[in-house]
Amino acid sequence: MKGSSFFASLGYTKAFQVGLWSVWLCGFVLIALSLYASQRLPSSLKEQIRKPKIVVTSATKDFSTDPTKPTITIFSAPNSFSSVVGARQILAIQSWLSLSPDLTVVLFGQDPNLVSLAGALGWRVSVESNIDFTFLGAPFFHSMVARAQASTSDISVLIDPDTVLLPDFISTLNFVHKLDHDWLLVATSPNVTQFPFYLDEAGTHWLQEDGERIKLQKMQEALAEKRQWSCCEGRILLAWNTGELPLHAGVLPPFLYGKGIHSHWIISEALSSDFRFVFDASEAISSFYVGDISHSYNRLPKSSTYDDVKEKSWEYAGNSFLGSHYGSMYFRGANFSNKLVKLIKCDGHYLFFDTEENVAFPYRDQSSLNSWKERIMQSRREKKRMDCVEVSRSLDRNMDCSFEEQFKLSKPLLPPFSLESLLPITADKDKTIILAIAGSSYRDMLLSWACRLRRLQITNFLVCALDREIYQFSILQGLPVFEDPHAPSDISFNKCHFGTKCFQNVTKVKSRLVLKVLEMGYNVLLSDVDVYWFENPLPYLCSYGPAVLVAQSDEFNLTVPINMPRRLNSGFYFARSDAETIASLERVVNHASTSTLSEQPSFYDVLCGEGGKNRLGDDRCHEPETNLTVHFLDRDLFPNGAYRELWEEPNVKSACKKRGCIVLHNNWVNGRKRKLERQVLSGLWEYDISRRMCLQSWHSIKLTSYH
Repeated sequence: MKGSSFFASLGYTKAFQVGLWSVWLCGFVLIALSLYASQRLPSSLKEQIRKPKIVVTSATKDFSTDPTKPTITIFSAPNSFSSVVGARQILAIQSWLSLSPDLTVVLFGQDPNLVSLAGALGWRVSVESNIDFTFLGAPFFHSMVARAQASTSDISVLIDPDTVLLPDFISTLNFVHKLDHDWLLVATSPNVTQFPFYLDEAGTHWLQEDGERIKLQKMQEALAEKRQWSCCEGRILLAWNTGELPLHAGVLPPFLYGKGIHSHWIISEALSSDFRFVFDASEAISSFYVGDISHSYNRLPKSSTYDDVKEKSWEYAGNSFLGSHYGSMYFRGANFSNKLVKLIKCDGHYLFFDTEENVAFPYRDQSSLNSWKERIMQSRREKKRMDCVEVSRSLDRNMDCSFEEQFKLSKPLLPPFSLESLLPITADKDKTIILAIAGSSYRDMLLSWACRLRRLQITNFLVCALDREIYQFSILQGLPVFEDPHAPSDISFNKCHFGTKCFQNVTKVKSRLVLKVLEMGYNVLLSDVDVYWFENPLPYLCSYGPAVLVAQSDEFNLTVPINMPRRLNSGFYFARSDAETIASLERVVNHASTSTLSEQPSFYDVLCGEGGKNRLGDDRCHEPETNLTVHFLDRDLFPNGAYRELWEEPNVKSACKKRGCIVLHNNWVNGRKRKLERQVLSGLWEYDISRRMCLQSWHSIKLTSYH
């Protein structure tokens, strides 16, 4: 939104830049011009001047007694609190808490130690782990923003964890909170190499190294001499009011936080969308961070070229890919210097300065112009304002940034993840992993499955990508994924479902990969992505001990045994890395490689014998050559998609819980579309497709129609 149009809607007139013959003469000139300008205003704006919506008081007013003061929540995603980095982050958080007793802080993170740290900092600090993280622990920026937007506070602030704030931050927010239009505040924070100050034990006063108090103005002056601006590579603070308008049009892509581009992208889109008044408050707010800029979240490694990134950081490359494919920043660039209106403070009052129009806009009670004395005082303040504007112009703080090198990507760089590299960092302490295999046609179901496991705090899962599209998609969604170089190449988006030739080829990949993982010494729970998990099944499955393969039954008939011929479901089974299981799986893989059917008949015919000749009782089989026992799981606990018509129940979740379901398979349904619709409409869905993030307790979903 252009600054001039915003100010016009508030009833402002441009500041007059007139050479002063004398203070009195200028006063009379300004009076005449303002009377003339008021006659030229539209009637609606004249009415706003007569009946102002906002009265802006002096910045020195005590807002602690103001019943209209805004509630503020600061959101941040800290790094590890070890060593120097941790000390800087604690200092920053303490500075936030010192600003106001009504301000609260929310820290994004999964580290258990973060909870104890928050407790030590007081009740106003809480930890939020219910946002999206990559499997390596990096938070997603779009999920952080969504959580902040779900806040009930009047103002939400997103800030880097080591950015220190001083009290003028609160006075600035109190001021902009009174604007009668939704807004987005942007502020860059300078770097200072040394900071010889700390807060007292009460967290209310700043002290020098000798323990003596230091006045805030003196401290700000000392910092101003040392600060270094780096608008493109430094910290960017974002704050917005909880209004009716969105921050920008469209959807915020799944940027990785701290890996470049995301803050500039959201500013660019906010300006382009023209929903909110976007302004730069860097000069009105005293904020800074201590130390070398190489610790920054929002920048490329120091002295990096694009080739360096290609070699070292696929995460930055992923953000570059998203920035170039979503929104308008790729075409418009991040050139903000002449587009962002500046908010500056002059002589105790706030002043908006439109750099593009080269106009300063004082924001005050327009009705005060009825006073003759106020009009004369206005002329005296005019020169001070122009002096402040000149000082602002003189600051070397260019916000124009070029991402041309990063945007040269035609596709995202792919990290060198392989099955061998992922197994040690994802397996649990018992060397057990959960394996899912998916192609691009099931990417949304894959994400819902992964989000469900994350909700259950299950992290020892891996995804095998059957094609390059699902591999790239999974990488950008933060999943531990590897690509199978031997996967079938004819996987089409809408035709790889049950009964098709594509489906048969895909199933044979599963048993081959499970065998490979078993041979590497890891136990495997193979789960199709259309299996909904009510709880973690591993404690139950592991209770069966060695030389037992535990599998779901695909039998739907209630009057026959569950181990009838070819009723072993190869879409959910648990296999241990022992000699008996490995030898049995080798036979299954060999049998399936010569079969024209899917792998599922091979599982049963090899392990239970053709026609079920190796069945034991109603729920087991015994393979005599390898001495492996196959146990078919209780269908009340592990129901298939046709069992007792659970999917047809009005409340599927409630019906399953009454039977004690641990998982529920969404099979026995034809076609991808029907499968997806059935699961979404049942409420057993964990992924927001439109916003590309997991559903959380603070998040609502709009059901999507599938095509």
